[in-house]
Amino acid sequence: MKLAVLGATGQTGQNLVKQALQQGHVVTALVRTPSKLTVEHDNLKVIEANIFSEESLTAHFKDHDAVISCLGFSPAFFSNITGYTDSMKAAVNAMRQAKVNRMIAMTSWYTEPNSGTQSSYLIRFFLLPMIRSVLTNMHQMETFLQQNCDDINWTVVRPPGLMNQPASAKEFLTHEGYFVPDSSGYPVGNSVGRGDVACFMLSLLNSNAWVKKGVAMTTK
Repeated sequence: MKLAVLGATGQTGQNLVKQALQQGHVVTALVRTPSKLTVEHDNLKVIEANIFSEESLTAHFKDHDAVISCLGFSPAFFSNITGYTDSMKAAVNAMRQAKVNRMIAMTSWYTEPNSGTQSSYLIRFFLLPMIRSVLTNMHQMETFLQQNCDDINWTVVRPPGLMNQPASAKEFLTHEGYFVPDSSGYPVGNSVGRGDVACFMLSLLNSNAWVKKGVAMTTK
């Protein structure tokens, strides 16, 4: 397939670009700083683009089969984050103009404000408050897709904490919700390798299982 990737210079994005090329896809990486993407390949085109501009994205989305977003934005403690919603609105409008209708985007476990009640004390009372600004805007982006994008075949992938590890052969565990529960309703683990997240996102290109849904994932 021909894939347009947003957030390709991030650690998850670089894993995804490498795996996509290994699988035979043609990749257009739309990035803010091209020099940060160190991957080189005949089937990779790296383009400097404004991820918040519909006009900037539209021309580069044309003739592509799907858009994949691995974008991430840093937490803010004294202001709101809008990067997730702003970039998604620009991307969706550009997709409509370019006639591309498949979007796979990464957010996180616990984006819904009350979904972390079963998490550990440390996560619930220390980690989640620290990244609440990120989770809030992720949730706003998810809500935008649910309420405004009936014409887009979107999937939101929600991983737990991300570790800088390559793809493994571990089995994926999934759940339609804001974390992956065990049989007692408690979260299964707290982290996953970035390579495995990238692998799972790419696997959705050949599946309709999670279209117009949010799926929490991790590995066994």
